[in-house]
Amino acid sequence: MRRETPRSTILIVDDEPDLREVVAELLEMEDYTVLQAANGQAALDVLASHQHPCLVLLDLMMPVMDGLEFLHRLREDERHRELPVLMLTAHFSAKAPPGTVGLLRKPVDIAELLRMVARHCPAAA
Repeated sequence: MRRETPRSTILIVDDEPDLREVVAELLEMEDYTVLQAANGQAALDVLASHQHPCLVLLDLMMPVMDGLEFLHRLREDERHRELPVLMLTAHFSAKAPPGTVGLLRKPVDIAELLRMVARHCPAAA
């Protein structure tokens, strides 16, 4: 059963369009509004022109601007300094970088993803 008003907005930043679409669809089924960007620079552009999301799901390795550079630039901007960022990566040895709320490995465990999202994105009023 769908709610009449969506939950908060989530920004997905990943260079894999199929992954972005699958995660977006999953989150939209949970009544979140989803914004998408294919790299860190595109994500900065999205943040400059849209409402403040409750969470960023951020890939580590991307062309143009990778996840670490995006995170660095995000934290330099006072408007987004406290924005929660959950890192997503296929790299087995990666650790959650400082300034993130955690790290999920690809392929993403859907139940864990939804738990992490719910922790940072409130339900609609």
